[in-house]
Amino acid sequence: MLCMRALPLLSTQFSLTFSPPKRLPKLKSSFSVKSAMSSSSSTIEHVVLLKVKPDADSSKVDTMITDLKGLISIDNVLYLTCGPVLSTAGSSLLTFTYMLHSRYNSKTDLDNYLQNPNHLSVVKDYVIPLSDDIMSIDWVADRTPSTIVIPTGCAVRVTFLKLKENLGEEVKDVVLGVIKENNENLGGIKQFTCGEIFSPALAKGFSIASIAIFKGVNEMEEADLNLDRVKDYVESVIAVDYVVPSS
Repeated sequence: MLCMRALPLLSTQFSLTFSPPKRLPKLKSSFSVKSAMSSSSSTIEHVVLLKVKPDADSSKVDTMITDLKGLISIDNVLYLTCGPVLSTAGSSLLTFTYMLHSRYNSKTDLDNYLQNPNHLSVVKDYVIPLSDDIMSIDWVADRTPSTIVIPTGCAVRVTFLKLKENLGEEVKDVVLGVIKENNENLGGIKQFTCGEIFSPALAKGFSIASIAIFKGVNEMEEADLNLDRVKDYVESVIAVDYVVPSS
């Protein structure tokens, strides 16, 4: 069974290499990717994962994080936080040390943020020189979060799925529906969004993303997301855990 539970189990359960089944199962879901993607009021989720070089100057790393947090001042950034990652599970090749999460009302607002001179300066002066690896993931949330600003101290789990090749758009719709339905039944979850990644060049081949917000680490570690229904579609999964730091 493919599932997410306490963190010590993740590294084993998320090391996934599935052989293609003779026939993929037929699943049904009421969730519609197209309707979520076309909604003008949908929130844009932007997550950046950094693997800071082990020998990076700590003072420069601190400056990078401070400057990244300062990007909240850019017009139309609804929410932005940045801090150390608790753990990365699912791949020994993709491990991260810091995470940035921000939210926008539209792709245009996200593009404006990405092209803002302050953002470009932090990326050029700190993010690229200090990082061994960078992964950026953007998706249109399936729903508008009840609270855009996530309270300090909440535990966050971002999950990324890489689907097998040549499965078609309908499969993405089905997988997203299963993920959404499973999370709606999780205890201890305060907020959840999922969607299809629309920046594949920066996402290392992952195509589906979700973010789950919990009251604290204990609630997050006890969450059990069962993906058994869609395991035949999935090549690999990565889960990154993080706690929202104080400003």
